[in-house]
Formats: sequence, C-alpha cells, structure tokens
Amino acid sequence: MAAGTLYSYPENWRAFKAQIAAQYSGARLKIASSSPAFTFGQTNRTPAFLSNFPLGKVPAYQGDDGFCLFESNAIAHYLSNEALRGATPQAAAQVLQWVSFTDSEIIPPASAWVFPTLGIMQFNKQATEQAKEDMKKVLTVLNQHLSTRTFLVGERISLADITAACSMIWLYKQVLEPSFRQPYPNVTRWFVTCVNQPQFKAVLGEVKLCEKMGQFDAKKFAEMQPKKESAPKKEKAPKEAAKPQEKKEKKKEEKKPEPEELDECDVALAAEPKAKDPYAHLPKSAFVMDEFKRKYSNEDTLTVALPHFWEHFDKEGYSIWYGQYKFPEELTLAFKSCNLITGMFQRLDKLRKTAFASVCLFGTNNDSAISGLWVFRGQELAFPLAPDWQIDYESYDWRKLDCDSEECKLMVKEYFAWEGDFKHVGKAFNQGKIFK
Repeated sequence: MAAGTLYSYPENWRAFKAQIAAQYSGARLKIASSSPAFTFGQTNRTPAFLSNFPLGKVPAYQGDDGFCLFESNAIAHYLSNEALRGATPQAAAQVLQWVSFTDSEIIPPASAWVFPTLGIMQFNKQATEQAKEDMKKVLTVLNQHLSTRTFLVGERISLADITAACSMIWLYKQVLEPSFRQPYPNVTRWFVTCVNQPQFKAVLGEVKLCEKMGQFDAKKFAEMQPKKESAPKKEKAPKEAAKPQEKKEKKKEEKKPEPEELDECDVALAAEPKAKDPYAHLPKSAFVMDEFKRKYSNEDTLTVALPHFWEHFDKEGYSIWYGQYKFPEELTLAFKSCNLITGMFQRLDKLRKTAFASVCLFGTNNDSAISGLWVFRGQELAFPLAPDWQIDYESYDWRKLDCDSEECKLMVKEYFAWEGDFKHVGKAFNQGKIFK
C-alpha cells in the first residue's frame, strides 16, 4: 500500500484528485500544504524541492520510500487501487479516455469562464462567450453518456469520475446556475452523487451548487493585482561614457532567465484574499507553537518535547481540549476510521498555525473508538470561530481540561507520546495521527 506526502497549497482542486483516490484505496497520505511543512512560493523554490520536482509545481508526491511523482493525474493514478484504475484492459482504457477528456475538453473552457468571476483573470467577453459555448458541448456529451449510466465507467466510482468531478467543482460552485444546468440533468445528478460519497466529502466537505452565475468584478480584479512601484527614470548616459566592461555586465544581466510563471491555479492562490484572523483580538502569547512543533517533530517526545511544552505553555493564552468521536458504532475497518481523522485534518489546514493535536484510534476492526487532545489559541473551542473549521467538529463531544490537573498532565503525556494505559478509553491503542 502506498504511503507518502502530498505537497500542495490549500484547496487545490488538482490535489483533491489524489486525496480522494487515497480515501478509496486506503493509501496513507500526509498532506503538506501549510507552514512549516510546506509554504507555497518558498518551499517549492528551494534546491532540495527542485532536485525532486524540477518544475517546482504542485501537487507533488514523495513516497516514504523516496519515490517521487509530479503531475496530478499521475499521482492520483499511483494512489488508486485496481477498481479505480479499471479492472480490465477495456475499463482501464475508458478511464484514461475520460481523464484525457477532462484535461483537453473541460479544464480550458472552465478556466476561461470561471477565473474572471473570481477576480484572478481579466474579463474578455469574446473568450467568456466562447467558453460558455464550449462548455455546453462538453455538458451535452456528458449528459448523453450518463443518460444510461450512474458513473462514467462501469457501475462504481472510478478515477474517471474523480478527475472529472474535481475539475468541475468551481463550475458548479461559481457559474453553473440552475437555468444553465437545467438541460443537463444527468450531469448534475452524477456530479451531486460523486461529491456526496463519503470519500469525496472527507476531502471536499459540503459542495454547494451556485444559485446565481458569478460575474466579473472589475474592482475586485484591480484589488487582486500585485502593486507595482514605478521606478524613477534614469537619465541616459552619453554613449561615449559607457565603458566596455559595463556593457558586458548589462548584456549578461539581460540573459538571466525569468522566474517561471505560475499556472492558472497558482495564480488563483496568489491572488486569494487573506481571511480575517479569528484570533486578532487576543493579546500576544509567549508560547511559540512552531518552536514546540519542531521539538516534537525532531526530538524525543518524553525527554525533550514534553518538558519543553510544559515549561513554555501559556495557560492564559492557550487551552487544551479533549474530543471523543460520538458514533463509535459506525467505525468498521481501522484504515477507514483513520481516514475520518485524516479527512478532518485536511479540512483544517488553515488552523495549523495556531493549533496542535494528537488524535488516536483505539481497539480493532468493528470495535474501535476515536479520541484525541487538541491545543488551541485562546480559551474557546476553535472550530466555531471560522466557517471553514466547522465541518467535522460536531461529530465529537468536547471537554475543556484543567491545565493544572493531574488528569490533564497524564492525558497530554499519553496522547503526545502514544504510550500509556488510556484507562479513560477502555480500549488498547491502535494508531495515532498528529495535526501540526
């Protein structure tokens, strides 16, 4: 079974393909999409990253065994199982057909239509109208194909469905209003079926179909453009004053390669407005979360990381919470239960900077429980503070711990080190996952 790390920026629909494929196959996939593990625009420009991924583009996959892949379709294929790839030569060829169809027929018009409505591309009326017409042709083909089928290939979800549905997420969220999608009911039925599968929802959360077609906003587009400072004009030096050496150096400078341009999705990320900080009202804390995370990641937990945690922990600026999954009767196979934890972590990427958690699975197949400890900025439960953080937390019962109590200190030791009796659970430790 594949195991490795996927490097990307948050909410990258290209990365969603690999994440969903891993949900189906059970591949162990760590997501590196935020600091300190990965900072888009910085980490992917370092020599170490470029030695494995020469173009510096994401998503990029590195297996625990050192195996590296770039290009989202290749990564998703590698992380899939036989059922997703196509169990017969014919089915495998059909899957490849629809993956290629997505790249060549869906993505170009979708980008030309959607990106101006997000304020990340200049509006061009002719290009937008052409994109709409091209999309109608695509939807007609899909609608006809799906008139007698639930999924694109065979009777179950395949990589064809995952790839096509992910490429259409922004179409359905941004521009395919009810009147436009009305002639293509089979496509919408298929799309809604896909995104409501548990494996899709574990990655995407709830996908809401748009009610009104998004339009180009010139003001928003102007705000998103990078500010360029106008440099003062320099007076031209007389030709005879220029020295040969200076001319050589100037010529050499002109030959320097330009930085590689970002693709459309990367431009979208770069232009994404910064969300309001839900902790802006809190005073600064002396506890440096990143410093503790480095200790935890790189040094021994019991002898270094835990002593550092308690020595520097700010109980006024931070709080510790215990969360227990409400529905243990729904937990079946261990790897599926772990996928619940992983899915929650993936949807909380923007919380990583101010939070740390150890969430563990206890017991065995069909007799298990999930619980964990979370460290949050402030004294409130963090999840209600931002809409993006609210998808999973209601599936857990939450209890704030007294940081000075022996109960809290014991639980921190057990959950952070993955060692101990865990008497409050009543089941043996199976495996754990860290949110950092």
